Amino acid sequence: MKQILSRIVDLRNYRWNELFLLILPSVFILLGMLNLQFVSVSNQGKAPSEITVSSLPGIDTLGPQLLLIVALFATHIILSWLIPKADQTLLPITGMLSALGVLMATRLGPALPYPIPVLGYRQLIWVIIGLVFCIGTVWFTRSIKWLSRYKYTWAAAGIILVLISLFHSLRVKNFNSPTHDQLNLGFGGVVFQPSELLKLCLVIFFAAYLSENREMLALGGKKIGPIHIPPLRQSAPLIAILLISLLLFLGLRELGVALLIFGIFVSMIYIATNKMSYVLYSLGFFAGGSIIAYNLLGYIRDRVAIVANAFLPAYANSTSFQIVQGLIALGAGGLFGQGLGQGYPYFVPAVQTDYVAAAVGEEFGMMGLFALLAIMLLLIYRGFRIAMRSRSVFEQLLGAGLSSIFAIQTIVILAGNLKLMPLTGIPLPFITYGGSSVIINFIMVGLLLRLSTPEENA
Repeated sequence: MKQILSRIVDLRNYRWNELFLLILPSVFILLGMLNLQFVSVSNQGKAPSEITVSSLPGIDTLGPQLLLIVALFATHIILSWLIPKADQTLLPITGMLSALGVLMATRLGPALPYPIPVLGYRQLIWVIIGLVFCIGTVWFTRSIKWLSRYKYTWAAAGIILVLISLFHSLRVKNFNSPTHDQLNLGFGGVVFQPSELLKLCLVIFFAAYLSENREMLALGGKKIGPIHIPPLRQSAPLIAILLISLLLFLGLRELGVALLIFGIFVSMIYIATNKMSYVLYSLGFFAGGSIIAYNLLGYIRDRVAIVANAFLPAYANSTSFQIVQGLIALGAGGLFGQGLGQGYPYFVPAVQTDYVAAAVGEEFGMMGLFALLAIMLLLIYRGFRIAMRSRSVFEQLLGAGLSSIFAIQTIVILAGNLKLMPLTGIPLPFITYGGSSVIINFIMVGLLLRLSTPEENA
């Protein structure tokens, strides 16, 4: 015990930058909750001059937010013991994003913000559980090389979970449900999305496989005219796992997850081989597959038509209603927003999940969205920086793959909210309401923290 305490209080190696940066999400969540309480009292007919701190109802409801702050600082102390020299920005960045996620869930919940902000409490619980998983990931990956030894096991486990959800969807005979809730797996009242785990499993598989075969893939195979054919022996397992994953999610009508998996594959194979030809091959197959899928699958044609004809009266009042309301919300926010708690994001269907970015844009404005995007870019930058400085090829590819997940998810969901592509339902990391996404995101942060640990402390 004395050794643990001495390591934590070692002033030379203490994580001071992380400690000071954690003040930002702490102040943000407290001010945000006080603002929601202030707005709640104002909506009850009181003039601003009549409102005092003592008159704010439910001031004790700041307890859960204080619990989040305590959880962040407790995680900081544990990391100071486990990995004192690891990256000191990841926890504050994810803490800020998680604080915004809890705040928006509280704002957008069905009983908002009083008497009980149900969604906010639930999101808070998921964040705390995610922090526990983050610490557990750091602890159990002290030797991260063992992940690469079971590359096929990771890929098989993720695909099996998705197959189970496919069989479940066929069993409940609700396959055409637009919400796809039947594609989730439930255990004791807890809902789990297998797709969240699959993306992590596939990144580990791709990183392990590419680290072993990148030289052969980089050299290329036979040449037919100006085209280099990838060596079949090395590329076949990659393509097989990719096709199985894509076909499963196309069958499940989860286009967003299919696009995410494809994006991860393209980014990682390019990083591993530095061959633009593989990217061009992949994009060519993607274009051809998209044309075939568009002509064969009616629901894909419907998705495209909804976006292309969103403002036509026949669509705007029915299938495109969510898109139109989301764009109206973004427009209503203007440059600086309506103010937290003073917009009307409830008009957007599924605003707490698919369109949380629209809610942020309406109440925090375009500047708020730019700030959110800047924080996400900082997280992605730190992830790639950690990957570049990692010790082995596997660790470099793993760090790059994890960072690519954050980048691709952000691009896809924001593009869907802005009507640049069909809405896919991909969660915005740490912001979108939902437990599976939050937990997997924190596991990925735990892996990045472990990868950033210097070799002498690994």
